[in-house]
Amino acid sequence: MLDAKWKHLKSGTDIRGVAMDGVEGQPLDLTDEVIERVAGAFALWLSQKEDRPAAELTVSVGRDSRLSGPRIRDAVVRALTGAGIHVLDCGMASTPAMFMTTVDLHCDGAVQITASHHPWHRNGLKFFLPSGGLEGEDITTLLSMAQEGQSPVPAEGRVEQVDYMSHYAERLRDMIKKGIDDGEQPLTGFHIVVDAGNGAGGFYATQVLEPLGADIEGSQFLDPDGRFPNHIPNPENEEAMASICAAVLRHHGDLGVIFDTDVDRAGCVDSRGREINRNRLVALASAIALEGHPGGTIVTDSITSTGLKTFIEQDLGGVHCRFKRGYKNVINESLRLNREGIDSPLAIETSGHAALKENYFLDDGAYLVTKIIIKAAQLRREGLPLESLIAHLQEPAESVELRFDITNPDFRAYGQGVLDGLEDYASRQGWQVADDSREGVRVSFTQGEGDGWFLLRLSVHDPVMPLNIESDVPGGCRVIAQKLRAYLEGLDGLDKTALEKYLG
Repeated sequence: MLDAKWKHLKSGTDIRGVAMDGVEGQPLDLTDEVIERVAGAFALWLSQKEDRPAAELTVSVGRDSRLSGPRIRDAVVRALTGAGIHVLDCGMASTPAMFMTTVDLHCDGAVQITASHHPWHRNGLKFFLPSGGLEGEDITTLLSMAQEGQSPVPAEGRVEQVDYMSHYAERLRDMIKKGIDDGEQPLTGFHIVVDAGNGAGGFYATQVLEPLGADIEGSQFLDPDGRFPNHIPNPENEEAMASICAAVLRHHGDLGVIFDTDVDRAGCVDSRGREINRNRLVALASAIALEGHPGGTIVTDSITSTGLKTFIEQDLGGVHCRFKRGYKNVINESLRLNREGIDSPLAIETSGHAALKENYFLDDGAYLVTKIIIKAAQLRREGLPLESLIAHLQEPAESVELRFDITNPDFRAYGQGVLDGLEDYASRQGWQVADDSREGVRVSFTQGEGDGWFLLRLSVHDPVMPLNIESDVPGGCRVIAQKLRAYLEGLDGLDKTALEKYLG
């Protein structure tokens, strides 16, 4: 069993921790020793999985723009080469590109040093095999092995510098040229504003779009800077989205693109400076994915809107499967459906993680944006804007997310008890409980009763119960919150401060 020192480093399917001093109350825990022990455990684990000596394996290593990246890279490389592994050092790279090294460079494994959109002082490790990213139970195994000090027999490996990102960018350029089929510079006359948030995504503007003739004037924060001095590199962050929206309007762009730090997520902005994010991004990606897969199943997370379901099923002719929060959850569900013979071309979470069947079910923000740009260029030939593809999407008038901390020490059992009680309460109230919810309790309300829905669920990893509410009428979210308040008021062990502040 993992002790506290190691257990808290597990973050779903990643390892994350504090990599730099400087934030009060958050001491450094991703030390060189910890990193070397984890990387050594990965070397042994991979050797055992492949049933080959570590000295016969090749593993790629990349990093995002964080200031702690070079130090952690050095520790990872020391551990891997100390096990005899041939290491390909890819330098600054996106997370999806690191997976692609297992395809294009035939690496047996890949390590990406990133903490996604987390603050500057944090960092972490993601691991890939040719079959995809490691699962949560694999991460637990690695940490257990690291805790016990397990590692391969020492040997002498070597490290080789590789510029894989140039090859990865060329692949995306070729996609665009093939998709638009209009010469060597098919994006001539197309103005695309890119915001990389000083993460690893600046290459997309300078190595993918500009060589194809695109006007990238107004693109911002392309230079890697691990202090993230301008805004958090996160398409879900309000400040970040406001920044790219303003840049598109200021420079009269045809399209805006924003990436998170390691480019596994993306968001867009239309020519009028409006976000194509969350439900709108899911709708757009679904419209593109279903073109070659009529009647296909789109898997999303649980908090997608009622209007999105209607759009996917009635306007696009697809099937909408709401599943659990967590990008690996939606990807794994889509993979399961395909194994059972159900065509599922897309798994996408409202956070911006989008994984296409045609692209190894890899959540790749740059790949998704490339598909969107190709479609935008095709629509321009017809005199149509990109947003025409989702013109029939019914969007809620308002939405809100509240988070309730669980104060009961056994938070999983307590949270499940809250959900079981809510389902019974909703039944007694005559509420309409969704029959397709794979997570938490989702209840819909008719016109005059809130005209919307709520979903109360238990967080995947934390002692928190998030509550999402959407309504098609102004003020509807408050009406729905008031209805739920009557049930929540009687619960001890749940901090309801967020609800009281909202209803204020």
